[in-house]
Amino acid sequence: MPQLAIAKEFLAEYAALEKPVRERVTQVFAKFEQATHTGLHLEKINHARDDRFRTIRVDQFWRGVVLAPRNGDTYTLMKVLPHDDAYAWAGRRRASVNSVTGGIEVRDVDTIDSTLPHLERVAEHVPTRLFEDVKDADLRRLGVDEQTLGFARTLTDVFQLEAARGLLPAVQWEVLYGLAAGLTPEQVWEEMGAAIVEGEVDPEDLDAAVRRSPDRVLLVEGPEELTAALESPFDLWRIYLHPAQRAVVEASYGGPARVSGGPGTGKTVVALHRAQRLAERGEGEVLLTTFTSTLATALEAQLRLLVESRSENPEEVLGRIRVEHVDRLAHRVFREEHGQPDLLDPARERALWQEVVAGLGVDLSPSFLAQEWRQVVLTRRVEDAQAYLEAKRTGRGRGLNAARKAQVWQAVHSFRNLLGERGLWTHETVSEEAARILAGRAEKPFRHVVVDEAQDLHAGQWRLLRAAAAEAGDDLFVAGDTHQRVYGPKVSLAEVGVNIRGRSSKLRINYRTTAQILGWSLGLVLGEPVDDMDGGLDSIAGCRSEIRGEKPVLHGAATWEAELGYLKETVGSWAEAGVLPDEIGVAARSKRAVEQAVLALEEAGLPARSLAKGQAVGSVPVGTMHRMKGLEFRCLAVVGVGGEQLPAPRSVTPEEEDPGAHARDLLRERSLLFVACTRAREQLSVSWHRSPSPFLEAVLDR
Repeated sequence: MPQLAIAKEFLAEYAALEKPVRERVTQVFAKFEQATHTGLHLEKINHARDDRFRTIRVDQFWRGVVLAPRNGDTYTLMKVLPHDDAYAWAGRRRASVNSVTGGIEVRDVDTIDSTLPHLERVAEHVPTRLFEDVKDADLRRLGVDEQTLGFARTLTDVFQLEAARGLLPAVQWEVLYGLAAGLTPEQVWEEMGAAIVEGEVDPEDLDAAVRRSPDRVLLVEGPEELTAALESPFDLWRIYLHPAQRAVVEASYGGPARVSGGPGTGKTVVALHRAQRLAERGEGEVLLTTFTSTLATALEAQLRLLVESRSENPEEVLGRIRVEHVDRLAHRVFREEHGQPDLLDPARERALWQEVVAGLGVDLSPSFLAQEWRQVVLTRRVEDAQAYLEAKRTGRGRGLNAARKAQVWQAVHSFRNLLGERGLWTHETVSEEAARILAGRAEKPFRHVVVDEAQDLHAGQWRLLRAAAAEAGDDLFVAGDTHQRVYGPKVSLAEVGVNIRGRSSKLRINYRTTAQILGWSLGLVLGEPVDDMDGGLDSIAGCRSEIRGEKPVLHGAATWEAELGYLKETVGSWAEAGVLPDEIGVAARSKRAVEQAVLALEEAGLPARSLAKGQAVGSVPVGTMHRMKGLEFRCLAVVGVGGEQLPAPRSVTPEEEDPGAHARDLLRERSLLFVACTRAREQLSVSWHRSPSPFLEAVLDR
């Protein structure tokens, strides 16, 4: 019986179709399995480059383009286009099977052939060619076939390659793009990773090729799966695994392992697939964790979507995975022994520090002492005065002599005594106590721990996660990017018992954000010194996007009211262009700005909802920059990026009070803006009123 597959690119295009067309597509292809028995038939295309392409009637005006195998029963829906466009699209193209990955490929043969003479004429007058230093044998070894190789040999500039992205087979284009970006053939081979097929590949077996292409094609089993896929195409887009990511997911490690990479390189997707893969092994329970409840909720929804679309026994696999943010885990373990903790909120904690300062009569600020306690004493588990005298204070900024250190320790010691006497706790001390509890248990609650957005965890949380699984192969898997740190302090994984040396990999290709948005956003953090959580400095060098699109739109307004008016116009224009409300995001620095943005959109008749109240289907999500972590949107507006709003004055320690904390706070605020802007896939709007944020200085003139 025929089985339907859907090309990944069509999932993105489907959302842009008008609603009646989307409904008709669902109706037609829900009956596809019985299509040849109900009068619904596939039409051949006269004079086509590839006689395996067919069209199928959606309505009088629209046609679906389907790739039909000569042998086998897997039919792939490639496009839905107006009648003439559908025939033209299919008539110009040919399908093939990649000789290295065994995956399905499609190329625009007509346009390639018609472009070649012009490129050859241009190349005659240029002294060097783009790939003159790459051997034919290396190109063929990387899966570049004869037609693409001939095309590549005419190229003289990378912009020609970028313009050819829609013409060439996707994997072959990515190989060429990697080489043009400066990678060696060996590095490109390594990026292809697990996509490489061992043994011979049958170039005529489209069925096998489609099934080898989960990064590009979705197989659907029956009408219900089809309907579910088309109801949430953007969500399905977000869980696809690229071959360069698959190698990281499928590897076996001798201990803790880490994957890092810039924004949009697929770290969260890798973490999700890794959790699924570990659960399918059946070796024990898997913890999938992150640092906030909002992110944990998003992870759980994406995990369910992934497992239900890919696993043969989804409920069994899901039953082996616990999705829980790390503070919730800490409090759950803590309550098992001590009951509900009496938690200090920020105001009560500051009052307690003020009490300590007043009692001792020292000229140390409560904020400095609180930071010293968190950054040094808790992070390094300092237990006595001598240990504090010897402790590293890297990044604290203000140097302390021995006498001053004695005063600080006396204050910290008094604070800890007050916590104990009054039975008070902070989130950090709850994590430390939970870590102590689990470390003392022979039976660990989890066999595997997978951590997303790892850069934002503090030392106590890391010790808790280390204690949650016994030390063994594939025990901890860590995904994160220190350029996006907006919460936790600097942590060296080795110092908290997580040794990743020799088991660390880096993703460099951005699959989410256009090159224009990525390049602009990277300018916000370029040159800022950022640690790599392993004793060195991290770098965003080499992070690149293969997606072309529009430049970010920057707008300065005279007043906040005028800026909100511009926001309404921007979101309204996206909605009119067919972007669904759930695919549009709005980010702001403060909760008040979020509330005002929600009201402004609602006044304009645009449904909106604060992320603090949970996501609602059919509404534009509006959230603080903190809540943007881990999310993504087709179109995103970042508002309130003004000099008076960012950096947020109350979130930056005065330099004269604590130079180290001041520098860290500024970097965190800059990272917040970077995180927010890189949530956009296709379109980004950045606005402010009065003067722009100083963080924009480096990118305003670009």
